[in-house]
Amino acid sequence: MSREDWAFDLAMAKAAKIDGFAMNIAAGDPNTDAVLAAAYSAAEAVGDFKMFLSFDYLSMGAWGIDQVINKINQYKSSPAQFRYDSKPLVSTFEGVSNIGDWSGIKSATGCFFIPDWSSLGPAGFASHLDTADGAFSWDAWPEGAEDKTTEADEQWTNMLSGKPFMMPVSPWFYTNMPNWHKNWLWRGDNLWHDRWQQVIRLQPAMVQILTWNDFGESSYIGPIHQGSVPEGAEYVVDMPHEAWLKFLPHYIDTYKAGSSTTFPFNSLVASPEEGITFWYKRNPGKSGDNGGTTGNNPAQGQPALAPELVSQDIIFVCALVAEPSDVIVSIGGAGTSLRATHSGINHFSVTLDGRTGVVDFKIQRNEREIISATGPEITNSCKNGLVNWNAFVGSS
Repeated sequence: MSREDWAFDLAMAKAAKIDGFAMNIAAGDPNTDAVLAAAYSAAEAVGDFKMFLSFDYLSMGAWGIDQVINKINQYKSSPAQFRYDSKPLVSTFEGVSNIGDWSGIKSATGCFFIPDWSSLGPAGFASHLDTADGAFSWDAWPEGAEDKTTEADEQWTNMLSGKPFMMPVSPWFYTNMPNWHKNWLWRGDNLWHDRWQQVIRLQPAMVQILTWNDFGESSYIGPIHQGSVPEGAEYVVDMPHEAWLKFLPHYIDTYKAGSSTTFPFNSLVASPEEGITFWYKRNPGKSGDNGGTTGNNPAQGQPALAPELVSQDIIFVCALVAEPSDVIVSIGGAGTSLRATHSGINHFSVTLDGRTGVVDFKIQRNEREIISATGPEITNSCKNGLVNWNAFVGSS
């Protein structure tokens, strides 16, 4: 990504009320220095947008102590550096074999250290509270044909005994990248809306969205730049996700207000507009070859399930309304009528029941159409005969 690409993305994220980016960086990646320079420079220019370094210990091996110290010290004085408790915040992706490095790193940098050591679990992490200043968990998706609960988040919070917890939120997960030996999905479905309700209820110190631009794992909420899709990830082409940003300011404002489990229409966000956000798979689960994809990741010890049991054939809809309204979802001309009962965001799911075709959405009030939107057709005709388990996300 060029500096201009970064400026575009940062402006989009800031407009959605995201406060900053966690910069996941791998040891030995020759692009890291150029990327960090461009990204931090763009953040400084856009203003009031923060960055912090997250050292990835898995994708290209472990980081050396001096490498970590030098990177932190290089950027910690940037006006764009995110600080917590007046210290530059630093995180990781795993790195449990290098926990002993961090006492010296913290002394040499003065950083506030919130690692992701999710593989330890809360019980294993508890013995390292003298090193870590808080914890970040990568546990953002449910296992199997279940919806995500807050059980793990509560375990992390209780284990930390008052130290800050960075809670993960993600909308989706599907990856099929043979070169990385990755081919599984976890349930997304209602996750984006449900997870924000959980955030609002639990009130963690921080929230990290997974992710802005991990296209290979279908968890992205940012724009797809030319050339940014990994080789082999055809399931990302023509499958935008940035409409998930549309109502994000409402979720974020409600979380930061800390006083409500609803999403009011006009009390938090300036100049709200009624609208619709929707997402769904364009191929029903049994419309083609599943591509060898499993529900769950057996490499993590999870039981492999048929992917269609995990990723349901359902259309997911959020409607933001000023007052109670009717929401009409039509698939191939066959409609389903729903009732938005309250002002704010109302969330629905509509089962396909074998229907295919173009998907139309309407908000009606007093028999008058207020908002409409159209999504691409749901089809049993799969590209290359393979079901695309990624989501199409659109909005009015």
